[in-house]
Amino acid sequence: MTKFDLRQQDCIEGMSRLRNDSVDLVVTSPPYNLGIGYRQYADRQDRQSYLKWCAKWAAQIRRILRSNGSFFLNVGSAPSNPMLPHQIVIELTSASGGFLLQNTIHWIKSITVEDGMGDLKSHGHFKPINSKRFLNDCHEHIFHFTKSGRVEIDRLALGVPYQDKSNIARWSHTRGGDLRCRGNTWFIPYETIQSRARERPHPATFPVQLAEWCIKLHGVSRIETMLDPFLGIGNSAVAAQRCGVKKFTGFEIDEAYLAEAKRRLEALQ
Repeated sequence: MTKFDLRQQDCIEGMSRLRNDSVDLVVTSPPYNLGIGYRQYADRQDRQSYLKWCAKWAAQIRRILRSNGSFFLNVGSAPSNPMLPHQIVIELTSASGGFLLQNTIHWIKSITVEDGMGDLKSHGHFKPINSKRFLNDCHEHIFHFTKSGRVEIDRLALGVPYQDKSNIARWSHTRGGDLRCRGNTWFIPYETIQSRARERPHPATFPVQLAEWCIKLHGVSRIETMLDPFLGIGNSAVAAQRCGVKKFTGFEIDEAYLAEAKRRLEALQ
C-alpha cells in the first residue's frame, strides 16, 4: 500500500523542506502559461517571469532528486506558441539549471493511420481549432531529465512485440525474445468522458496511464519515493498506487483539486 503525503501548499515552499537526495522519481506537469482557466493560479505571465519561475521549482527538484533518479516533465504548447516547451528545456539544462535531457518522448493524443489497403482509421481525441494557419495540435512533450544523463531505465517494461518476427533472430540483443523497446512515441488517448465537471474536474490533466508508463520506464523496483509538485486532481498519485510505489508526496495549491485527489485515492482502497 502506498503511503501518501498530500499537502495544500506552494510546491517551491513545500519542496524546500524536503531533504537533499530524498526522491527517486518526479512525474509532473506544471501550468503551461497558455491562459488555461485554473481556479486559483493565473496562467498568463510574461515569458521571462514564467521561465524564471520554472527555474525556481526545477532547482528544488534537482536538489531533492537522487543521483540515479528521473524527472519526467510533461509540457504542452499551443500552435501559435510552439517554442515554449523548448525554452523550458533550455532553462532547465542551462549551467544554473543543472539537469541533462536524457530522453524526449512524444505523447500522441490522436493519430490517423492508413493500413495496407488504403483504409484510414483515427484513434484518440484532440481539441480541434479553427485556423487558416495552424494544424490541430495532437501531441505534447514528455522530457526525461536526469542529473548525469546516464541513468539506466527499464526499456522493456513498456516493450511491444516485433511486427516483423524475423527481427527476433536478426538482432542479438533480443536473446530470442519477442519484445522490443516501444520507442519515444507514446500513444496514450484520453478516456472518453460524459461530464468534465464530474469525471475530470480540472482543465489540464494527463492520463493516469502516462504517469504509469513513466514509473515503469524508470523501474518500479527502484522507486522508494515519488513526487508530483503540481498534483492537480491526483492522476500521478493514482498511478503510484496502481504500480505499488512505496511513498508518494504531492503539492497542490487549490483546495478543491486536492480534495478530489484524496477522494479518488480513497475510492481505490
